[in-house]
This record gives sequence, C-alpha cells and structure tokens, in this order.
Amino acid sequence: MNYPEYLRRDQAAAYLQQRVGAYTSETLAKLACVGGGPKFRRIGRIPLYTVVDLEDWISSRLSQSVASTSELAARS
Repeated sequence: MNYPEYLRRDQAAAYLQQRVGAYTSETLAKLACVGGGPKFRRIGRIPLYTVVDLEDWISSRLSQSVASTSELAARS
C-alpha cells in the first residue's frame, strides 16, 4: 500500500495495524496526551504522522529477539 507523506491519526493507526497488528486511533490519541507514542506534527488541530516516525517508534518498542520469555527477564 502506498501511503501519503503525512498520515492522519486514523491512517497512522491503520498503518500500525498492518505492520504490527496493534494500536488504534484512540490509543494514539491517548499517547499523544500522556506521552510515549510516536512523534507527530499538527496542522491546526489535526495531528499528522509520518511513516518514518511510526517506524522509528515501532523499532524503539521492540525487544531484542529471544528464544524464551526467561531471556527477557534476565536482560532487564
């Protein structure tokens, strides 16, 4: 799918759903308020996301690859 340079929140959520199977526009809205979400810009009241910023955010949230959950606990 070809995405425009700037995605509205619902488009950004659809992109994340397609890429990682998670996140809704409501979740992105909450994260925009409380922090911890992907970077975004605004044009007036409309939040806009870029694919690059969404991909950076996905990468920042991924753990290293592991063979079992006990490896994650050992790395913490």
